[in-house]
Amino acid sequence: MKTKLKTGPGCGRRRSAFTLLEVMIAIGIFFMAVFSILGLVSGSLENARRLQRPMVDAGVVAGVLSQTNILVEGSSSGDLSDFLGKTYRGYTWTYAIQEVGSNKLFQVDFVVQSDAPGRPVVSKLSALYYRPQSPAGSLDGATTRR
Repeated sequence: MKTKLKTGPGCGRRRSAFTLLEVMIAIGIFFMAVFSILGLVSGSLENARRLQRPMVDAGVVAGVLSQTNILVEGSSSGDLSDFLGKTYRGYTWTYAIQEVGSNKLFQVDFVVQSDAPGRPVVSKLSALYYRPQSPAGSLDGATTRR
């Protein structure tokens, strides 16, 4: 007796395939992995940006003032980007000069502030300068402050 082999759908071997539910679960797992990787990359980029923010120190302003030969009592202020470039835009410096010794010894108090709300002080520094060529200050008999 001869038997015929049946061919066609529903006969013989069963084809294996993924169901719609299995595909949806796999896609969900894939997107969870992708979004966690994107979160990690985003956090790393934020940390890199924080490292690029400039370290602000009042010593830069003190260094610029130390190059002068004459100091006059009073105060002055300006933008830190004038000394250090546009990276430091948003920071202001202020210094107050006061004669503390009758031998032309001056104390200079430096303050660097941020332009952020509340203007937080970023850096403070006090320095003494001896400038014998400076005009008479309040301790040397000057009657008016400049």
